[in-house]
Amino acid sequence: MRLEPFVSFAGHAFSLTPAELLARHGPPMRQGRNEIGLNEYDYGDVVLRFQEGGRLEEITAQAPVLYLGALAIPFGHLASFVRRQDAQAFQRMRFWVSPALGLAFDPHEPGWVTALARHCLPEWEKL
Repeated sequence: MRLEPFVSFAGHAFSLTPAELLARHGPPMRQGRNEIGLNEYDYGDVVLRFQEGGRLEEITAQAPVLYLGALAIPFGHLASFVRRQDAQAFQRMRFWVSPALGLAFDPHEPGWVTALARHCLPEWEKL
């Protein structure tokens, strides 16, 4: 899965609106409000989370290999890659969070990576 930090992930730009998402992909398999108040659109292999006002916060997708520029990083090597590439990386709950790369992932949930909008990084830091 290709990541362009803070721009796009899994073929979805962070400028995407819920209306554009529904026009492109139709209704999701599941849709609802999650425990932190974001509106989730779950398409099975990708989940997009929006603020109430429609701003895209997170894109979670299955990414057994993360493509970042010319690099291909297998999920099993992602934690060590993040630690080497981002001195500001931190752990919250079970997640590794990389502010430089705009991503979060739980090493115990193989293959799932969440791309973060730049504006939501402070919320991750507060957790």
